[in-house]
Amino acid sequence: MLLVGLTGNYGMGKSTVLPMFRKFGVITIDADKIVESLLEEKSVLGKIRNLLGDRVFDKNGSLNKKKVVDIIFNNNALRHSIENILHPLVFERVKDFLEKMNGKNKVAMIEVPLLFERGYEDRFNRTITVYTKEEIALNRLEKDGVNREEAILRLKAQLPIEEKVKRADYGIDNNGTTEETMEQVEIIYNKLLKEAEDGDNKRSRGIKKEVS
Repeated sequence: MLLVGLTGNYGMGKSTVLPMFRKFGVITIDADKIVESLLEEKSVLGKIRNLLGDRVFDKNGSLNKKKVVDIIFNNNALRHSIENILHPLVFERVKDFLEKMNGKNKVAMIEVPLLFERGYEDRFNRTITVYTKEEIALNRLEKDGVNREEAILRLKAQLPIEEKVKRADYGIDNNGTTEETMEQVEIIYNKLLKEAEDGDNKRSRGIKKEVS
């Protein structure tokens, strides 16, 4: 199985592209959705409480994600500490899921927002960066109800998109129409499928548990 990491910056279309690959039969996993489920688990919430205190919890005991975001995107050290709590657990879940699939599909793709920021490239056989102009990303996010200042803060916390495009094996230009993006996805899918069939997966050791 060829393991592919899909990344890009906030609002540039990772979540649009991932289901496009799914239509071609690629196994797809959204790391953000795994994080959402982890944030419901008592053990994880306990670690977050130890790190950030009661201020990020509502009176009913539920996590106030907005407060967490406000804090960690203004404090790099705390943001990295939260990532250190969540990321090893995410990769554990991904590893377990892929083992259950038992190689049924030739290509598996994981959407990982901080793939290059955290040095996760070596976990994957191939990497893809989805990119747009920053202004287009901001406009799309605003249409979805995301505060512009908050969006800019998140973008500043990520590597410049030009750097991610440079470091990836493939780039997908998501500035245009859905149809134009889909055409690129199909071309890349066919290349990935050929690489998988040829056994061209020497680059990485695959998903492994992160050593903390």
